[in-house]
Amino acid sequence: MTPDREDRLWMYRIMYLSRQFEERIKPAYFEGKQPMFNMAKGPIPGEMHLSEGQEPCAVGVCAHLRADDWVTAPHRPHHIAIAKGVDLRAMAAEIFGKKAGLSGGRGGHMHLFDVRVNFSCSGIIAQGMGPAAGAALAAKLRGSDQVAVAFIGEGAANQGAFHETLNLAAVWNLPCLFVIEDNSYGISVAKRDSTAIPSNAARAAAYGMPGIAVADNDPDAVYRAAGEAIARARAGGGPSLIEIETTRLEGHFMGDVEGYRPEGEVAALKVRDPLIVYRERLLSDGFDAAELDDSERSAVADVDDAFAFARETPLPDAVEAFDHVFA
Repeated sequence: MTPDREDRLWMYRIMYLSRQFEERIKPAYFEGKQPMFNMAKGPIPGEMHLSEGQEPCAVGVCAHLRADDWVTAPHRPHHIAIAKGVDLRAMAAEIFGKKAGLSGGRGGHMHLFDVRVNFSCSGIIAQGMGPAAGAALAAKLRGSDQVAVAFIGEGAANQGAFHETLNLAAVWNLPCLFVIEDNSYGISVAKRDSTAIPSNAARAAAYGMPGIAVADNDPDAVYRAAGEAIARARAGGGPSLIEIETTRLEGHFMGDVEGYRPEGEVAALKVRDPLIVYRERLLSDGFDAAELDDSERSAVADVDDAFAFARETPLPDAVEAFDHVFA
């Protein structure tokens, strides 16, 4: 399954949109947190996990999904949320803790929820796998052709929830896809120091499902692998596991000094920035530079609009603090 011209242009635009969204988050996040970094200060308090470099994982998978398919994401969710079609204005407002946010400002960036496109995420490692399997079971019981996709990091593959969910999804032959974004680090621990095998895709065999390893952070390769797995799931063929070799161009969280990374590693990764590499590939494949430039300008305009909205819209009223918390 090969992406056509329209698919590839969409993937590039969404990758660029996601990158611009996070580039805009950076200065806003550090407001009030300098010169002495204090995570609790500023208009965006708390941790902030950026997904720069991991955009191919999201676009290659979500290009095959409909609004009524389900997606669960981990604590590094922006690229996946954007690719799934989460409302950009409401997402930005949620990150700023505003009343117009996806959850009225209650969830923040690690707990984005958009029922309009069946998207959710969680800060708990591997937490989205069970709900994705549950959504897939619901689709199967209803006789629909919906699928569910659970994105996790490679560190989550060492959690009990990973093995329990893969086993149950295989036993019940669920229309589910499990996507591992392998960025080589679980917080500050290298994959080679925490995981017994080179590729978690090999673990799929233990549960009787296909396991596919996608190398080189390649959007087109992700598209092909995900397309086959999702088509198989829609047709009743059951679950699949894909592990994508990707890169984390930033620290685990904003403010991370990254002392655990070897000298020169980040600089080498940025030379292979998937956004730059994919633009160059599209140009070599006959795409017009002006067409790509238009996509970039359109993405920037969307981000400008979303952040202007997030800045201007009001904070929740203090009296609403306990709404939706207690019955």
